[in-house]
Amino acid sequence: MDKKEIKKRRMWTYFIDATEELIKSEGLQQVTIRKVADKAGYNSATIYNYFGELSHLLFFASLKFLKPYIDMVTLEMKKTDDPIEKYLIAWEIFSEYSFKIPDIFHSVFLMDLGEHPENLLVHYYELYPSDLLAVPEELQPALMERSIDNRGRFAINAIVRAGLLDEVQAEELNELTNLIWQGMFTNVLNNRNHYSAEKAHERTMKYIREIVETRIAVKQ
Repeated sequence: MDKKEIKKRRMWTYFIDATEELIKSEGLQQVTIRKVADKAGYNSATIYNYFGELSHLLFFASLKFLKPYIDMVTLEMKKTDDPIEKYLIAWEIFSEYSFKIPDIFHSVFLMDLGEHPENLLVHYYELYPSDLLAVPEELQPALMERSIDNRGRFAINAIVRAGLLDEVQAEELNELTNLIWQGMFTNVLNNRNHYSAEKAHERTMKYIREIVETRIAVKQ
């Protein structure tokens, strides 16, 4: 790695770390380029030499808040070989954490990041490779997917391989479960209902479990 690349990575971490600290102290919605620049000890123009827009900074910093979620899903997925249970575990933990920290999950999975957002994930894990150390190799490809649809497809593939659903049925189930979560998540994020984080998670998983059980029962 040449000196130019080393400097670039160092500057990236300065600004990402400053953004993370601001999220902790003020909340994600209060973060601005000027505040990040002040926190890191640089001017705003310097940030734009490394990040195309504020959403990219928020994305990188938000990923640092996902480590407890990643650790938990990694731990729980090891406890069973049943593909249906694994799929439901993946949803259970994703849903629980998404409603606990909705601004973070919105920033990582739903916010408009412009073209090729998947490249940002690659850059993040190049900067923070230790975040993947405890993650089994077979789960790492899913973490490189920002798309909820693609992450769902990865999780549901084991059900297809077990012969419990064909590919068309799996795609339909993936779409339905994603819509259930996105519908509830959007309502919570935009204050369209009065559910607590726990209640929103409970209702979401009730519907997801029902649709999974129904679809697989029909297939069998």
